[in-house]
Amino acid sequence: MREIVLHDTRSGQPRRLEPRDPGRVSMYACGPTVYARIHVGNARPFVVFSLLKRFLEHEGYEVTFVANVTDVNDKIYDAARAAGVPSARLAREMTAAYVADTDALALGRPDHEPLASETIEEIVALIGALIERGHAYAAGGDVYFDVRSYPAYGELSHRQVDDMDQGEGVEGADRKRDPLDFALWKAQKEGEDTAWDAPWGRGRPGWHIECSAMAETLLGVGFDIHGGGSDLVFPHHENEAAQTAAARGEPLTRLWVHNGMVRLEGEKMAKSVGNIFLLHEALAAHGRDALILYFCAGHYRQPIAYSEERLAEAARSVERIKDAGRRLVAGPSPAELAPLREAFFDALADDFNTPRALATVFEWVREANRRAEVGERVGDADLRELLGVLALDALLDADAAAGGPDAAARALLDRRQAARAARDFAEADRLRDELAALGWEVRDGANGATLVPRA
Repeated sequence: MREIVLHDTRSGQPRRLEPRDPGRVSMYACGPTVYARIHVGNARPFVVFSLLKRFLEHEGYEVTFVANVTDVNDKIYDAARAAGVPSARLAREMTAAYVADTDALALGRPDHEPLASETIEEIVALIGALIERGHAYAAGGDVYFDVRSYPAYGELSHRQVDDMDQGEGVEGADRKRDPLDFALWKAQKEGEDTAWDAPWGRGRPGWHIECSAMAETLLGVGFDIHGGGSDLVFPHHENEAAQTAAARGEPLTRLWVHNGMVRLEGEKMAKSVGNIFLLHEALAAHGRDALILYFCAGHYRQPIAYSEERLAEAARSVERIKDAGRRLVAGPSPAELAPLREAFFDALADDFNTPRALATVFEWVREANRRAEVGERVGDADLRELLGVLALDALLDADAAAGGPDAAARALLDRRQAARAARDFAEADRLRDELAALGWEVRDGANGATLVPRA
């Protein structure tokens, strides 16, 4: 297996992937809080970690990918109240919308998609373990994590403890021993229509404990990769790391891997800011392939800008790949292009560098086009393999899928191009007539010949 390196947020360094179980990779990524339709920014971690799974599988690993759904949260209560519907109903509807919207990305589903509402028993048990070990305390129906009881707190976000703010505002301030402490369990309040019984009183879990419990339930403690957006490093992931290590005596995960934000006009895309492009609307406007390529064009750790220009550029790149596919034939690729294949996978092994990998794709395409223009029949196997890891291999069959020329018609076109290159114009004309009989008109242009349906 190729050596794979990923940037670890906790150490701040690239680290080699060394799975807990040889040959198997366990990976968890934080999914959405389902109080509204997801936007393009929410989709980035889904795309990044789905593609990372594809690459790891290509490299021979068996991958278990878990992506949760947070369906118990203050934001859901607030949105449901504003809409005049039960919170559980809103959560179900928005979960279904999330699944439908991400299904349209055609990346497959994670292996497990746990719901917080279906993990309450495990959450309560984890909170109980924290209380028993002296890292949490009950107060007025709430339960809080005692931050100062865990000396390593801050190791993930690299912040000084006294400089942190949990973002919980004044809620529970009179019950906390220290303003730094954060809620593990929240007593039911007026207007909250979903709650569960627990030893500390009826209520519901805090956000951070939900993910710790869901991840541990499905992957155990010490799994390989924990992913999510960089906006989750603090407080969410800092708190996940602290509460699991405090309760279990060992780290939640081996590697913390974070993707950058999608930004519009210098701000991260967020419902709270109002500068959002909903995923289903972006898919309708630009198409699935352009959106996947747009995400791959930026390194996962860096913020990326969302704009019509960038999506238009991605759409043009999609067309370049489709055009290359029209010139290729099924079969092995030239041996001379093998170094580009290796460069592609080396780029992905080096902190999942999709922009560098894409550059090798287009270098492969340019060389294949050059060879096709002089009549060399270029096999598609390598390009199909590379694009398959990025979930873009269907572009090579786009014409056939859209009622375009099939492999037989493309092969005839290749033979015609070879005849023209050899100045055998009689054979070229015969092949053109054969294509016409199949319903295809040959159009010669600066970028080579293409087939269009005969009127």
